[in-house]
Amino acid sequence: QPNDTTWAHQRSIWAAWVLSYCRAHKIWKLQLSDALETELFYNRNLNRRFKQRDAVELLEYMATEGGIEWEGAGRATVIVYWRKPEEWANVIYEWVIIDNTGQKGSVLTLYEISEGDLTRNQEFHTIDPYVLRKALDILVKRSLAQVFGANEEMGVKFF
Repeated sequence: QPNDTTWAHQRSIWAAWVLSYCRAHKIWKLQLSDALETELFYNRNLNRRFKQRDAVELLEYMATEGGIEWEGAGRATVIVYWRKPEEWANVIYEWVIIDNTGQKGSVLTLYEISEGDLTRNQEFHTIDPYVLRKALDILVKRSLAQVFGANEEMGVKFF
């Protein structure tokens, strides 16, 4: 879009669309080259697609707004925050406390939180490990959780 004002408006609409799409499809990461071929950026019915440079510009904007985070230096993959890590921290803690799951005081593996049967009906089921870790770090800072172990053997205790 050559007009800066129009592009600024369109960019915010596109950013909202990307977040809504990723939320609806539970997409935690986007590989830019692959995403450009999906309905997210390519309307086959109209034979219209987002150019890679425009997609990168959109994602740069989304990064400044906190909607995505670039993974690595290559600018090829993004982590999508259709909920910010702070929001995920709240959602997970509400599941522990309000949903009365009996998890308060017990230790859960990160796998149990992201893939376990107890979370199957939760919005955070299948959460990306990086996003989960960021959310748990927030709960640790709030003194609501403690993380144990490393890598594959990580666990968390909620208070």
